[in-house]
Amino acid sequence: MNQKKQLMKNTFIIAIGKLSTQILSYLLLPLYSSKLSPSEYGTYDFICTLSIFLCPVITLLMEESMFRYLIDAESRVQKKKIISQTIIYTFIGTIIFSILAVAIMLIWTKYTPMYMFAIIFFVVSNILIGLSNALSRGLGKIKLYSISNFILGISTIILNIVFILVIKKGAEGLLWANTIANSATAILILIILKLPKYIGRFDKELMKDMIKYSAPLVPNSISWSIINMSDRLILTQMINSAANGIYAMANKFPNIINVLYGYFYTAWKESAARIIKDDNKKTYYNSIYHDTKRFLYAVTICLIAIMPFAFPIFINKTYNEAYIYIPIVMIATYYSNLSSFYGGIFSAYRDTKIMGSTTIVAAIINLLIDFALVKYLKIYAACISTLVATLIVYIYRKKKLKRYIKLRELKWKGPMLFLVIVCLAYYAKYIPGISENVILIWVINVFSLLIAILYSLANNWEFLKGIIRSVKGKIKKV
Repeated sequence: MNQKKQLMKNTFIIAIGKLSTQILSYLLLPLYSSKLSPSEYGTYDFICTLSIFLCPVITLLMEESMFRYLIDAESRVQKKKIISQTIIYTFIGTIIFSILAVAIMLIWTKYTPMYMFAIIFFVVSNILIGLSNALSRGLGKIKLYSISNFILGISTIILNIVFILVIKKGAEGLLWANTIANSATAILILIILKLPKYIGRFDKELMKDMIKYSAPLVPNSISWSIINMSDRLILTQMINSAANGIYAMANKFPNIINVLYGYFYTAWKESAARIIKDDNKKTYYNSIYHDTKRFLYAVTICLIAIMPFAFPIFINKTYNEAYIYIPIVMIATYYSNLSSFYGGIFSAYRDTKIMGSTTIVAAIINLLIDFALVKYLKIYAACISTLVATLIVYIYRKKKLKRYIKLRELKWKGPMLFLVIVCLAYYAKYIPGISENVILIWVINVFSLLIAILYSLANNWEFLKGIIRSVKGKIKKV
């Protein structure tokens, strides 16, 4: 099987495990937005963002190093050494974090002991699920990875409903629901993979090599977290937690782009590394890049076009203000995912330093814009700072990538024109002279959605035909 077909197959397997549960999670948005106040949801979202920030610091992203090194490992002995170093480092880091977290929260917060434990266990559970997922992927168990994510998604949704509707624990309940789901799924994966047989001795030289690979990834991960967390922290401190709740809800729909791209990116990191020694890698990288860019653009404009219809259905009126921020965050998400595509190639070449340096600069700029504008633009400041930061990472990585491979760019004027049309239609209800005419607004939005769908289909037709042929081939074999 050629690499492109293998990439599509792995993406499809990963998507099967995640898509159904993530659709269900979006269908539950009316429940979350009706049962949790903007302040409660803002608190929960901030803790989630804090966890995303802390996990790379605690583990030094050794799970990413393990995944990359396992791809090149040729014997069971090598795999055992690689996995052992990751487990040793992660265990020590988790113990240190837990001790420090208790001390810090006792001194600087007014959380109840139960809430403190909820936060600590939530972070630890995220470390566990990250480690187990990286291990299953590194060992080539893509189907197990997919099944485990399906189990994780279903259990998280069920537990969220129980804690919100039955136990009525609010933000703390969401933390416990995610903690239990993460921990149970991770333990199940590690049992199936028979983790004890891979636990061995400390290897100083291998540990140093793996840290050398993973350490530069930490600034990259932390910087993305800072970009997200600084927005939320500044909104919470300089405005209020309700403003962060509104901003968090505005990010819910753009996260659909991250979800869909995430299926591909999980498979892409492995594919980009495996193809690196092939003679046709330039053709392969360009082909995947063009498909990815067209698909991401199609998802972005179609989501913006459908929001006037979807937003009132899924989101409680308490969060109505979030509507105006969505297109800005969606465009930022589009460029963020493109820059992560470049990151997959940098990881393949084991040049992880460039990933950290680019996002550090972007995080600093994001922070400066937040401080400078939040007083005057409030939530708009967070949206603008995120867009600027992601554009900087995208442009800089694209320039630096030329040292390894030159990616040909697609024409941009046509896509830009369609994006402008869709955005104008999105904000039609705020335009004087149109805002009073409900029927006209509805017609404009329907027309915008049809244009977005038709353009996206035409622009991705060859890619879609390839998928259809692949699916037909699988059906005939059954």
